[in-house]
Amino acid sequence: MAKPTDFAYHLTKYLQMYLPGRKNYSINTIHSYRDTFKLLLTYLNDVHKIPIGRVTIQTLSKDRIDGFLDWLKKERGSSVGTLKQRLAAIHAFFKYLQKEEPSALFQYQQILSITIRETPAQTVGYLSEAAIKAIISEPDINTRQGRRDFVMLSVLYDTAARVQELCDLRVRDLRLTDNPCVLLTGKGGKSRYVPIMTNTAATLKTYLREYHLVGDEHLDSPLFQNQRHEKMTRSGITYIVNKYAHTARSKSPLIPISVTPHIFRHSKAMHLCQAGIDTIYIRDILGHVDLKTTEIYAKINMEQVRDALEKAYPDLPASNLPDWQDNHALMNFLVSL
Repeated sequence: MAKPTDFAYHLTKYLQMYLPGRKNYSINTIHSYRDTFKLLLTYLNDVHKIPIGRVTIQTLSKDRIDGFLDWLKKERGSSVGTLKQRLAAIHAFFKYLQKEEPSALFQYQQILSITIRETPAQTVGYLSEAAIKAIISEPDINTRQGRRDFVMLSVLYDTAARVQELCDLRVRDLRLTDNPCVLLTGKGGKSRYVPIMTNTAATLKTYLREYHLVGDEHLDSPLFQNQRHEKMTRSGITYIVNKYAHTARSKSPLIPISVTPHIFRHSKAMHLCQAGIDTIYIRDILGHVDLKTTEIYAKINMEQVRDALEKAYPDLPASNLPDWQDNHALMNFLVSL
């Protein structure tokens, strides 16, 4: 049996021990890192004809990593966001190698110097309150599945949950008595309590009874289940959102062509911001680590307010104001200060 290469040894240790044990990364994050290296190995095998079993740390030169990123962009159509995600995974691994295998620090530093060219920041897409209501009202609540979908869409918006957080919800994560809230577990296994509206809590109580999810024996059951009584998948929830957005679009021009589960999260954040909720509270609801991420919504809201004011009021006659630079007495006074 062939001896494993240094790359195989360190990558296995990194994915199986370091990320889950030392960094406490979620399984989804670890899978994302794993997929990056699967693609890298595919690139080395297909383009450079290097068998996977012969890939070493020395094989991974700066030029080859650059070539890999270019291959992702041209051959697989990866977006800038995806390229940055793949590069971040590679950078994280080589930062790990600096401590575990410091014999090639110069090579590591060359790879860590690779950057992805920034693109202009995209506008955060969100839906108006009327558009959100139109989509949530689409499920047929006269049917059992329609009632489930209605509750699911309501919780998705009311909690501003990421789609994976909604998938992972269990019955025990609900607090439906006084001050109802939901416990969401986000990136890195970090949990947060998110308050929900009284109406949402009431529909959840009815939903639990209908789906026989009441009782201690059901505490660890997935809150939203498919026909096999397994937890809903990301693709399953995306399908449901698209389904009702499509039918709502035929009745209302407010619904854009592209609607994703994540747009519910953006929409809730914008609606909270427009209602004057403090950015710190919005950050805690969204589970952001950095307040700057949350302040994007406040900035967009402020730009909209300014645009509305500029349309509502005429420009001030700036051309009629005197030029203070021609006022020598004022200039002399300022200089004397």
